[in-house]
Amino acid sequence: MKVNAVVATKPWTVELQELRVADPGPSEVVVKVTHSWISPGTEGSFIRGERLAGDTPLAPTDPTPFPLVTGYQKVGVVTWVGESVENFSVGERVFATVSRTDGLFFPMGGHVSPAITPAHQLWKLPESTLPIEAFSGLVLTQVGYNCGTRPPLRPGEGAIVVGDGLVGQWAAQTLAERGATVTLLGRHAERLAKFTRGTATTDQESIASGQSVLVDTVGDLETVYALLPKLGRDSHFVSAGFYGHAGKIDLQRLRNYEMTVHTPSGWTTPRMDATRDWVAQGKLTTLPLVTHRFPVTDATAAFDLFLHRRAPSLGILLEWPS
Repeated sequence: MKVNAVVATKPWTVELQELRVADPGPSEVVVKVTHSWISPGTEGSFIRGERLAGDTPLAPTDPTPFPLVTGYQKVGVVTWVGESVENFSVGERVFATVSRTDGLFFPMGGHVSPAITPAHQLWKLPESTLPIEAFSGLVLTQVGYNCGTRPPLRPGEGAIVVGDGLVGQWAAQTLAERGATVTLLGRHAERLAKFTRGTATTDQESIASGQSVLVDTVGDLETVYALLPKLGRDSHFVSAGFYGHAGKIDLQRLRNYEMTVHTPSGWTTPRMDATRDWVAQGKLTTLPLVTHRFPVTDATAAFDLFLHRRAPSLGILLEWPS
């Protein structure tokens, strides 16, 4: 079966290619993709040759993971269902994570259509007035949801989120939805302006002391340590950034606050279900974070935009032919 895929052929190089994969099997579903959402942080580090796997940094002795199809999130319509699949039907709108990409470094990837996908990596989309692409970043939205729901929290308690990227935005939204008084700390005025449910600032000195939660979404331990005096006793540190080979946290410094550490990673069915429902209910907003849309035929330009920082960007969608 022939599919189209966005392939990283070597470091810093991405192009749309036609791939040949084995025909779908009895436990798989074929999805005609309408939109896929780029994850600049994770996908960028793979394309730059910094990662070997999801949370595994590339070591000098490791093979470089090319060619590969990056990404892990998309939406579309079911066009074929394997005989062993009971919960999906042709014509349904779905979200899909990774799909088959035979013959590459990894056997699965995100930006591919038609997408031959294991049934357990699919989610039905609810009836909603939202466009289908509102759900196309659901894995990354779930990472923010995971960060924001991990720490115990009472309404009115303070929470700091480090990083004004997508995960930071959704973590801040989640904490605000839970009743926290949220401060989003970032570096980009145009991104910070998109957070309207709390305080958004570039000035960490302005953050009040006595905070209950600190979420690091960018892997910046220097900032984390600088913010520790803002935390109270029995506070919580949520670490979701990628630290590479430098991810050594000084527990003794955290012990002074009797701090609990949370290390969310990946996705689970219950969290994906809850995140999908929060998006449908308007508790989490996604489309206001989209700054760029590209036809998939311009995928090279889409990745070049954030890899080389051609212009300010946040959410980047690839639109596939209808």
